Amino acid sequence: MKADQTTTTTTTVKALRTRGGLSVRVDPRAALVVLLLVAGALAASVALIGTGDYPMAPADVLRTLTGGGTTAQEFIVHDLRLPRVLVGLLVGASLGLAGAVFQSVSRNPLGSPDVIGLAQGSTVGALLVIVLFQGDTTAVALGAAGGGIVSGAAIYALAWKKGVHGYRFVLVGIATSAVLVAVIGYLLTKANLTDAARATMWMVGSLNGRDWEQVWPLTAACAVLVPVVLGHGRGLKMLEMGDDSAYELGVPVERTRLVSMGAAVLLTAAATAAAGPISFIALAAPQLARRLTRSPGPGLIAAACTGATLLVTADWASQHLFGADRLPVGALTGMLGGAYLLWLLFTERKAGRI
Repeated sequence: MKADQTTTTTTTVKALRTRGGLSVRVDPRAALVVLLLVAGALAASVALIGTGDYPMAPADVLRTLTGGGTTAQEFIVHDLRLPRVLVGLLVGASLGLAGAVFQSVSRNPLGSPDVIGLAQGSTVGALLVIVLFQGDTTAVALGAAGGGIVSGAAIYALAWKKGVHGYRFVLVGIATSAVLVAVIGYLLTKANLTDAARATMWMVGSLNGRDWEQVWPLTAACAVLVPVVLGHGRGLKMLEMGDDSAYELGVPVERTRLVSMGAAVLLTAAATAAAGPISFIALAAPQLARRLTRSPGPGLIAAACTGATLLVTADWASQHLFGADRLPVGALTGMLGGAYLLWLLFTERKAGRI
């Protein structure tokens, strides 16, 4: 498999031993990439906080964050812009991590929530609340989360046949996505003008107007689900070698697959509920992380850091290039994602896998 060889180049892994006999394996390149991604995410976050109708220099942003700003700066940073940035970081990390899980389980770079129908399931859930019940923001978020969970369970059940094969999982997801897109179109035709406009705005995916009401539930979800996914990192790495090899290495295959995918579905649902269906991040972040780290396996931490960096950088770029809140970040990531998907399909076809 040529594509796998390009992303899993041999790397130097060091083992650190403590006096108690504990051994920890460290990949210096992967650790350096993660540190650089964290630094990039923090730098983009500071730049994003300083961008808007009331621009602020990075020094003023840092001073305000540490309690040294004026009253006006404190209000702008802590009440208006910091929640938006935190939602962006958490959503990007959640989507990057979820994408890494799905691509690892399916052993296919197309196995991401954008492609297999989870985002569309969340959209159907949100539209049902908007169109049929005229629900408020909280109800729409709950509907989106519920739609994502139900669609994830349905895709897994439909793809099951003595296990979940990668390509079958992706194909079932694509078919489910097509059905859900038709349902979305039907719901829009049944909505009145106000609800249709509201639904369309939500479907784009945006960080505009995000506040602490979105930060705390998403933080709680990540606090519970991220450790679950990271705890199954070794099992996911073994699954990429095939079920038989994973069994021989002592990995409980079905439990690892079910738990990790369940956590990934919940992460995707929580992220979509907080910011809408933001595309491209879950598809691209894991692949970019693999290429940057050149390490085998899903690279979960690197994928999460890549997703967070991509999303806050895209949000900063949309505001810097088009003006504050004029272009939702979901529109920009969607355009980039379309180009990336075409490139990915071309490389997969060239490698002879599709």
